[in-house]
Order: sequence, then C-alpha cells, then structure tokens
Amino acid sequence: MDLRQLRTFREIAEAGSLSRAADRLRIAQPALSRQVRLLEAEAGLPLFTRHGRGMELTEAGRELLARVAGPMRQLEGAIAEVRALSGVVAGQVALGMMPTVAAVLAGPLSRRVAERHPDVSLRVVEGYTGHLIEWVQRGATDATLLYGAATDFHLPVRDLFVEGLVLAGPAGSGLAPERPVTLAAAAERPLVLPSRPHGLRAIVETAASRARLTLNLRHEADSFLVLKDLVVCGLGFAILPRSAIRREEQEGRMEIAPVIRPAIRRHVVLALPPDRAPGRATEAVLALLAEEVAARARDGDWRAIGSD
Repeated sequence: MDLRQLRTFREIAEAGSLSRAADRLRIAQPALSRQVRLLEAEAGLPLFTRHGRGMELTEAGRELLARVAGPMRQLEGAIAEVRALSGVVAGQVALGMMPTVAAVLAGPLSRRVAERHPDVSLRVVEGYTGHLIEWVQRGATDATLLYGAATDFHLPVRDLFVEGLVLAGPAGSGLAPERPVTLAAAAERPLVLPSRPHGLRAIVETAASRARLTLNLRHEADSFLVLKDLVVCGLGFAILPRSAIRREEQEGRMEIAPVIRPAIRRHVVLALPPDRAPGRATEAVLALLAEEVAARARDGDWRAIGSD
C-alpha cells in the first residue's frame, strides 16, 4: 500500500466514477483501475461496487475511507508546511460549519482567503454538531465551528461570538423587530425545526425545557434551505439566527421578532484537532475568520466574545 493508491481510492470515492476521477487526476482510467485492484488485493476485500452509474463504496470501502482521510490530510498538510518555508502560505484547509453559520460566513470568508492567500484552497464542510466533532477529532477537518461554551468540549477551543435567535414567520404573519414575543408565545405557534441531531434544535429545546414549555412542533427539516422554504410557504414558524435569514427578511419573504423571557442565544466557538497544532495555512484562514467575525460584530449581527 502506498500514498498514491490511497489518493486514487479517495478521489474515486469522492467522484463516484472512475472516469470523473481520471479527469480530476489527469490519469488514464486503466492506471486508476490498476491502483484500485492493488489496494483491494492488499485489503483482502472489495472496496467498490461497480455499476452502470459509476462506483460506490462497499462497507469495507467506507470504513477504510473514514480511517485514512484524516492521516492523508495530515501528510498532505505536512508537505504544504515544508513548501511554506519559502515564505508563501499555501495548502488545503477544511473548515467545518453548521448550515446557519455557513449561510453567513462561507462566501465572505472564501473571498477573503482568495484575495489574501491565493495559494490556499479553502473547503467549507457543512454538518451537524456530532458530525463536526467527529470530523475534527479524526483529522478530516483542520478546524470546525460548534455550538456551546468553550468548557463544553474536550478539544482546544476558541470563543468566537454570541447571537440572539428570533422567531421567523412568513410575510403577513404580523411579526416585527420592534415587537418582541415571549418564548411561551413562540412555543404555541406551529413550529418548523431541524431534527434532533442539529445543534440549533438542542438550543431551542433546552430553552423551552428550562422554561417548562412544550413546543408545538409541526414540521422537521434537516436541510436549512428546506426549513426556510417551509416558513416562506406559510407552513410554520422557525426560531433562527437573524443573520442567516437577512436576505429573506430584506426581500419581504419573512418577518421576524426577537424572542424574550427568556432570550435564546447561540454561542459559537472554534474547535481545533486535539492532537496537532494548526499549520500556517490553517492559521492564516483562522485569522481571516476572526476578521470576518469582527466585521459582522461591527455591523451588529453578532457579539464577538470579549467585546463590550
């Protein structure tokens, strides 16, 4: 087994097709097929199921990919760090985010990285809190954003920002920023919430439980885009960070009202892998992330931790 075989295996798994992987790697398909056969022979099990639509990982293939993705990223990062001794910050950085944060941060942060460090490739990975923790622990991501106070995690953690949540409803629902609603009143509305693995669902349910309230849950949506569509279509109300629905609010497709008694806030932190320090490319991206958070705080969207 060598790194070339593992890189071929990873590319085919991500592309889902030998031809697409060949195009990405600019290597002839027969050469890729040979690398896969050698790896399967060494593993002693088939790693892919071949079918007319492409190639799909077997159970053994999924297990191998989960185990090698982190170490491969670390090896590739080590090479990038050596190249960076020339003075140029370069390499690939994978940053995990929750969907409602990615909706606000992914685009502006990617632009900052492209402008300031053109040799750095940023990959934003969306996921639930449980997945984000797992990915950063095994090295599949270089850093990740998470919900919760820094003391909640057994990981190196940096505080980022706090943001209040609002009740969001469709146009014509009568909500207004100058007329807050109590959590008790919000709980009585037909609610659209993410499913339980989602950190935002946990924040809302924890607040309701502490206030001894029962939520009137009507719909669940794992996709943030679907959740917003359900609200816009008038199928229910959602409790969301205002920054993530600014566009819908400005376009008049959603109305919002702050939630009070009690106010609900999300606390966002940055978590790093437990077993290695961030490389130069990662630190460069994290510095730009801090700049973007500070800019959002100045605009009033968030309260950066440590600010007045």
